[in-house]
Amino acid sequence: MKRFEIAVIPGDGIGREVVPAGQKILDVVGEVHGGLRFRYKSYPWSCAWHLKHGKMMPDDGLRRLGDSDAIFLGAVGFPGVPDHVSLWGLLIPIRRGFQQYACVRPVKLLPGVRSPLAWRGPKDIDFIVVRENNEGEYSSMGGRIYSETPHEVVTQLNLFTRRGTERIIRYAFELARKKRKQKVTSATKSNGIIFSMPFWDEVFWQIAREYPGIAAEQMHIDALAARFVTHPQNFGVVVGSNLFGDILTDLGAAIAGSIGIGASANLNPEKKYPSCFEPVHGSAPDIVGKGIANPLGQIWSGALMLEHLGFAAAHDLVLKAMIAVLDAGVKTPDLGGKARTAQVTAAVAREIRRLAH
Repeated sequence: MKRFEIAVIPGDGIGREVVPAGQKILDVVGEVHGGLRFRYKSYPWSCAWHLKHGKMMPDDGLRRLGDSDAIFLGAVGFPGVPDHVSLWGLLIPIRRGFQQYACVRPVKLLPGVRSPLAWRGPKDIDFIVVRENNEGEYSSMGGRIYSETPHEVVTQLNLFTRRGTERIIRYAFELARKKRKQKVTSATKSNGIIFSMPFWDEVFWQIAREYPGIAAEQMHIDALAARFVTHPQNFGVVVGSNLFGDILTDLGAAIAGSIGIGASANLNPEKKYPSCFEPVHGSAPDIVGKGIANPLGQIWSGALMLEHLGFAAAHDLVLKAMIAVLDAGVKTPDLGGKARTAQVTAAVAREIRRLAH
């Protein structure tokens, strides 16, 4: 029997509704697998916790999480706490403290889901975005002086290291090889950003030469965003800096039908530290408590966790079950359906059991 310790952070808003759904599916997978079990330890760290304690998590939060095999996170952010406070108080410390430098987000149009792109089907939208997750544009280096005067000056320093740039680009090529993708596309803006992006380009082409069997191309981020919309079928793996990857992954979720389905894995590929798995969507304050949040982003994130832990077949089983449920028309309102969170979750659980027997 293989047992895994999972740290659970439901977070804010609908995170508290979809995380239990994801846990239920993980337990069903463990049940049908027979030799796989999960033990959860839940942490209440959230914006509500911040309003009570003045911080997003306790000072020894990373130490507590460090004993787990993986982190299962719902959503962070809620009115009353500025987004930069919630992000820098919880998510970024986890990503950086545990060297989760590869954020991997599949962009896949599932059967039964309609893309907002006319005439596009599942064969047209099926690629992966790899985002550098530890440095780049999201640094804490910079400052402000002469605040609220006509002489105010604000600086923000982007940070690109050779180590960080090489490892994320090499990870993208290795992922393309593993997933049998034919091409890696680099997101850049070296025609406008004079130092960091030419450096990124140089490293990209140096790494590309190590993978002669995989096509490589670079595209400026504005043109690349447009190509996501006009030619999504042309991509295999897309790799970008922290900011560029962040933008492209949300766009990718949108063209795949709904941000409510999008899943992500914040990976420490070497498995020295726990990785974190979370849906792309936010806390959605407008639908909290209505029971209509789409659980599939959380469920898919759980499937990515299964794959990372070494159970690729279990990942595939969950994805097949999701597709079958969507194809049968069991959908939450964001996908044009009328099903509730609990109904979709139950349907996926039933389908997993059916497929496993």
